[in-house]
Amino acid sequence: MRNERTRFNALIESITINGRLMTLGHLLEWAAQRYGGRTALVCRDKQMTYQELYERACMLSERLRAEGIKEGDAVLVWLHNSIEFYIAYFAVLQIGAVVAPLNVYLTEHELQHIIEDARAKLIVTSQDFMERLQDVHNGVPVMRVEDVIDFAAPAKMPACTIADRDPQALTLLLYTSGTTGLPKGVMISSNNALINAMQAIARQPKDLDVKSVLCVLPLFHSFAQNACVWTPLLYGCAIIVVPKVDRRLILEGLAKKPTIFLGVPALYGLLCLMKTAPIDEVSLFVCGGDALPDKIRSAFAMLYNRRICNGYGLTETSPLISVDLEDRVEPTSCVGMPCVDVRVEIRDEKGAVVPQGEIGQLWVTGPNLMLGYHHAPEATAKVIKDGWFDTGDRAYINERGKIVIAGREKDLIIHKGFNIYPQEIENVILSHPEVIRAAVIGKPDPAGQVPVAIVQTRSKVENLEHILKKKCQEKLAAYKVPKEFIIVRQDPPLTATGKINKRALAKELYGQE
Repeated sequence: MRNERTRFNALIESITINGRLMTLGHLLEWAAQRYGGRTALVCRDKQMTYQELYERACMLSERLRAEGIKEGDAVLVWLHNSIEFYIAYFAVLQIGAVVAPLNVYLTEHELQHIIEDARAKLIVTSQDFMERLQDVHNGVPVMRVEDVIDFAAPAKMPACTIADRDPQALTLLLYTSGTTGLPKGVMISSNNALINAMQAIARQPKDLDVKSVLCVLPLFHSFAQNACVWTPLLYGCAIIVVPKVDRRLILEGLAKKPTIFLGVPALYGLLCLMKTAPIDEVSLFVCGGDALPDKIRSAFAMLYNRRICNGYGLTETSPLISVDLEDRVEPTSCVGMPCVDVRVEIRDEKGAVVPQGEIGQLWVTGPNLMLGYHHAPEATAKVIKDGWFDTGDRAYINERGKIVIAGREKDLIIHKGFNIYPQEIENVILSHPEVIRAAVIGKPDPAGQVPVAIVQTRSKVENLEHILKKKCQEKLAAYKVPKEFIIVRQDPPLTATGKINKRALAKELYGQE
């Protein structure tokens, strides 16, 4: 930990200018000055150096200024993973505007809510989304990247003046997935983002081969923001951009030999289904965004003889809280020690800190903690108290000081006073070879709730309900065994990162909000 602290301090010093951290708006300029001739982006048959990316971003920055966009204005960027995304993203930041990258799977209702909540001054998008925008943009100007970015024309470096904003000011609006209602705008400062990126780098081994990062994660997601936008620019490494989660496109990206692979559990599950994905050049695999099932980790190890490192974070913490890179076998629920300057406490329902090893509510604080929810002081006050953030996750600290996640508080099922953690049951169900996904939710019952399992299978299996029930009875206490197994072959409701949307399931099955 001492080496990690020393490295973190040196990293922070390297981006400190005149006594304060540089801003995200200066990050691309900083990278271009140091790594100008290196490849920055590779996307299918296109590639671009850091200097070329900076020039293109500056050209668009000046176009945005000409359109009347000013410091502090909110600009929505609604694009698939692409080189255009990076150009638009940094163009907005460089003029001191607030960038809000949007989920490409938004419904029109959610999109309309975000346009209004952000008080957007401009929407930067592509032809792909124009039809969906037609009835909901409420008169907000729309700029198509096809009209303002011409790769056939040579880049011309304009006199690009980068805004010198307060690094503590609102810089990013990252909207949550909306699994607990309409999306909330998480307000992130430049300091939040860059400090969290440095926390991530400080945790990594010094000898890690960081030549290139495979970006399959959707760029609007906080995990991708840190791992595929901010951190690679600090390293000066290449970002191999995969337009969407598609086997052919992923294989195409892997053929470019990335050395770092970042993904959510569903993505690692896809690699397991592929069985022979070309990953020999990858030196580090990191998983985040959702609980990593034992089944996926063990299958990946068996098929590829490689280890998946487990991390943990939330959009509200920019997002990284912890990651476990140690070369030792730990439960998949173990997500490592908190990063430098991140403090955690496990508290009971009264707010008192519980003894080590006891499950309670996970609270965190640190310089990566969000500014709050946009235009939602009451919602902010519910989760941030005296500078500490209630993650909404149940967890404990093990004997090695590592965080072990027990499950989401909102997913917790209470039956006759007993706490039931769905993740524990889901791991047992997922051990069956034909099960692709599993979600355990609470069904209303006179005793409070009873667990019900929704199970997606690869093919039809005779007596599967009986087989799964018996498996659960062998591994779990009687009150944890699902009272019902709902077997499906089609995809259940999913979030943008491949998580099963339990809220949508509960509403669909039992009318619960």
